[in-house]
Amino acid sequence: MARTMAKQTSSRTSGVSLAPWLGVALIVILFDQLTKIAVQRVFAYGDPHALTSFFNLLLVYNRGAAFSFLAMAGGWQRWAFTALGVVAAAVICYLLKKHAAQRLFCLALSLIMGGAIGNVIDRIAYGHVIDFLDFHVNAWHWPAFNLADSAITIGAVLLVFDELRRVPGSK
Repeated sequence: MARTMAKQTSSRTSGVSLAPWLGVALIVILFDQLTKIAVQRVFAYGDPHALTSFFNLLLVYNRGAAFSFLAMAGGWQRWAFTALGVVAAAVICYLLKKHAAQRLFCLALSLIMGGAIGNVIDRIAYGHVIDFLDFHVNAWHWPAFNLADSAITIGAVLLVFDELRRVPGSK
């Protein structure tokens, strides 16, 4: 019985390609890196360019993680966060292969993987992550972020949504 169920699960996912999910991650990486290159070429570090009353483009560097967590830790965090991003991408590849037929789940994972790799590229190339999206209310500023961070956040929200729709009685 268990062997039959395993065969059915295997046959359902064996015909599904990983290419679309890896393609989504690649698109995230490309847009993330292109926007970071453009911002670095056009803007001076720390010089805000107001686009609206609540949004600036502002080139800043983040040596830490989200919200500059551990930014002043002395340098080891660069390699720790790089390793974490690489391990996360490897685990996500495994999950994409195992659950390739679950579209929303895989989309969420692809966004997270693309964002993680985008930030890993920055850490390896520059020693920090390039951030430039700056939202604010009067003098209070949300920590600056980038497209990779946005993809990770959207992917996380989609994961929660996907899980909630699977929970019986949550509808």
